[in-house]
Amino acid sequence: MRAVVTRVKSASVTVEGQTLGSIGGGFLVLLGVGPNDTEKTAVALADKICQVRIFADDGGKMNLPLAAVGGALLVISQFTLYADLKSRRPGFSHAAKPELAESLYEKFIACCREKGFAIQCGKFGADMQVASVNDGPVTLIFDTDK
Repeated sequence: MRAVVTRVKSASVTVEGQTLGSIGGGFLVLLGVGPNDTEKTAVALADKICQVRIFADDGGKMNLPLAAVGGALLVISQFTLYADLKSRRPGFSHAAKPELAESLYEKFIACCREKGFAIQCGKFGADMQVASVNDGPVTLIFDTDK
């Protein structure tokens, strides 16, 4: 699995003019699923993202996790994270098939909810418009293959 995680002041997702999800402070998570990913991969990635310490403590150092600041997550499916960029036109054969990708996307979301986080989501497979106000900016790339 691959995830691009941005620390945000706010973020939202809209489909066909309707806002499906909106958060204040927390993480915007763009989540891609590869063909070899499993439920175990989804659980491990959720654990890692939910525990990463990228919020400032009283000394101004990135030392606090999402829970310490009462943050939420906006999770967006993003198969393009598995794009093959060898040519000028991206190929997407390295992304998981939609059936697997959707079930692992849902598993990731469920794991984050089980940890007590407020979760908002996009619509799997939809054409979405995502807006965010980045905080920092702080953006991290997670790849379970590395």
